[in-house]
Amino acid sequence: MMSRSYTNLLDLASGNFPAMGQPREKKRLPRVMTVPGVISELDDDQANSVTSDAPSSAIQDRIIIVANQLPVKAKRRPDNKGWSFSWDDDSLLLQLKDGLPEEMEVLYVGSLKVDVDPVEQDDVSQLLLDKFKCVPAFLPSDILTKFYHGFCKQHLWPLFHYMLPFSASHGGRFDRSLWEAYVAANKIFSQRVIEVINPEDDYVWIHDYHLMVLPTFLRRRFNRLRMGFFLHSPFPSSEIYRTLPVREEIMKALLNSDLIGFHTYDYARHFLSCCSRMLGLEYQSKRGYIGVEYYGRTIGIKIMPVGIHMGQIKSVLNLADKEWRVAELKQQFEGKTVLLGVDDMDVFKGIDLKLLAMEQMLKQHPKWQGRAVLVQIANPSRGRGKDLEDIQAEIQASCKRINETFGHTGYEPIVLIDRPVSLCERFAYYTIAECVVVTAVRDGMNLTPYEYIVGRQGVSESESSSESSGPKKSMLVVSEFIGCSPSLSGAIRVNPWNTESTAEAMNEAISMSDAEKQLRHEKHYRYVSSHDVAFWSRSFFQDLERTCKDHFRRRCWGIGLSFGFRVVALDPNFRKLSIDHIVSVYLRSKNRAILLDYDGTVMPQTSHNKTPSAEVISIINALSGDTKNAVFVVSGRGRESLGKWFSPCKKLGIAAEHGFFMRWSANDEWELCGQNSEFGWKQIAEPVMKLYTESTDGSSIETKESALVWHHRDADPGFGSSQAKEMLDHLESVLANEPVAVKSGQFIVEVKPQVFLP
Repeated sequence: MMSRSYTNLLDLASGNFPAMGQPREKKRLPRVMTVPGVISELDDDQANSVTSDAPSSAIQDRIIIVANQLPVKAKRRPDNKGWSFSWDDDSLLLQLKDGLPEEMEVLYVGSLKVDVDPVEQDDVSQLLLDKFKCVPAFLPSDILTKFYHGFCKQHLWPLFHYMLPFSASHGGRFDRSLWEAYVAANKIFSQRVIEVINPEDDYVWIHDYHLMVLPTFLRRRFNRLRMGFFLHSPFPSSEIYRTLPVREEIMKALLNSDLIGFHTYDYARHFLSCCSRMLGLEYQSKRGYIGVEYYGRTIGIKIMPVGIHMGQIKSVLNLADKEWRVAELKQQFEGKTVLLGVDDMDVFKGIDLKLLAMEQMLKQHPKWQGRAVLVQIANPSRGRGKDLEDIQAEIQASCKRINETFGHTGYEPIVLIDRPVSLCERFAYYTIAECVVVTAVRDGMNLTPYEYIVGRQGVSESESSSESSGPKKSMLVVSEFIGCSPSLSGAIRVNPWNTESTAEAMNEAISMSDAEKQLRHEKHYRYVSSHDVAFWSRSFFQDLERTCKDHFRRRCWGIGLSFGFRVVALDPNFRKLSIDHIVSVYLRSKNRAILLDYDGTVMPQTSHNKTPSAEVISIINALSGDTKNAVFVVSGRGRESLGKWFSPCKKLGIAAEHGFFMRWSANDEWELCGQNSEFGWKQIAEPVMKLYTESTDGSSIETKESALVWHHRDADPGFGSSQAKEMLDHLESVLANEPVAVKSGQFIVEVKPQVFLP
């Protein structure tokens, strides 16, 4: 039996976005309304917003948080009749509420971790909405498999962690059916949001790489929707990201958000580089805020690493079970120095590299043999595949080899805990560990170091015997390739691929003086305790409010099809010209001046053959043949080429080199409109331009009668732009005493005579 959230993939593949499935006679989730009236069943092919034009009534703000999974746990009732649900206290989505305004209502949209029979879906939906303010998105099993285990885990997750699909056996080839399932799943999520949203009053906050095309579905329906997106994984460098066959579709979809968040500047920088190299978009930084201009809209870029939930951790630290486990672990590892690793069993977590570094440390520093122990907690994997199986086998083999080489009765240098570990037990291990080691080769954030710091700090009011009354101390060895690394300035940062240097870092960490450990710990704790999850969500929401403050004061039009859809935002005073009005005024007028640009108007900007076609010549002759018309082509091009191209247009006026030379018709002589006819400055400017041309591949010099132009459109975007800025300064310096103007434009730097107005 099909879920009512089914999407027709054949229509999807052709670029159409039809309504999902066939209507069923079942009750729908209630929709919030802010104006009186009746809202009919939603037709997904509607292009316009379904809301009334009347102003909304006063209502408290609400935020709809959309993620792949809801922050709830579900289990079947013992009698097998229905489901029971409870909050998932470990979910970031639940924890971020602490940073939102107290009066703000929070609604969640996401999927469940369990498979709910289609017959039960409506009842489950109503229960979750009433009791938890959650709206479940039910994905058909075929779409779910291809969406999550397919496109998300086989394409996006590896690519965002810098693993390229080099062969069919290593990473797999791009499968368009998986992309179609990804789009279909995002479509289903959008339908659930649309059922409950009030677009004039609600904010929408979308989370992570599972839902990167969702902004387009929602923006297509609601032009002025206030919407943010946060990516919790790394965003790869443009060289890596651009290998994705659907790279532009995802980029354009993300740009339909109002605010896009990243954990680190590196991730944001990579995204901005993709905007520049793929879409020609540049960013601006103003008063500490980064923005990308996109069709009149400014998309904010937020850089803020997520934090931990201090309240939850303090509750765990006070649990009696934790105290009991600490005492047990202290007895187990008495006389030993414990290094701790807490990672998911994942190909990117670098557990195998950590084991090799531990082995190297025991070889290089024999004093730790019999004394140092690496406890590695390996949480169950959330993925699957041959790469993961190979890593698991390598980890098991390394543990066995190291323990056989350096272990003896009563001592094993490697303790591998390959099972789920509760939060309480994890903090017990934090309490007894002298150092936490994170050697992930790539990780979006990784909060293990933050948890460890707070775990070592303990709870000041606790009277537990396990809490030391002395100064608190901790040490961290962290990979430089994880998101939390920049914020932990007191940690020893390592390249996990260099096992020798990692081994030395581990030795340094556990050999460091207590006073130094204490100073580093205090610095880290001040940061972690103040930059918690509430601080992160509060900061993101405040920036979302600021970015969207002008939404309802601007005129917006939605244009484009499929994932080429975008919203054009213009000033409130802008008025769209009517063709009928233009024709009417044209016919009534007695004298008309028609000024035509050349590149990009008369001829396409991308055309290599710039000679006008016979059709263009015919149209221009028809216009200039009307005695009421004065038609001019105004261009930066030289008079020789323009005169040659338009020689058949006898009555056409031409303004060449931006008006420096002008003639009224083919029978007239060229007039010099500039007052300065001395060009000795070219002998100074040209050698400078040649210098930059030689060092900038893809650049060229255009020599005009009145000007010199340096072009870098075909150069590397970043390097060309940098060279243009440097050249601009250089030319302004050497031509300071010459009667010329040095200006930069779109992919050009131009030197031309100054214009002196009378």
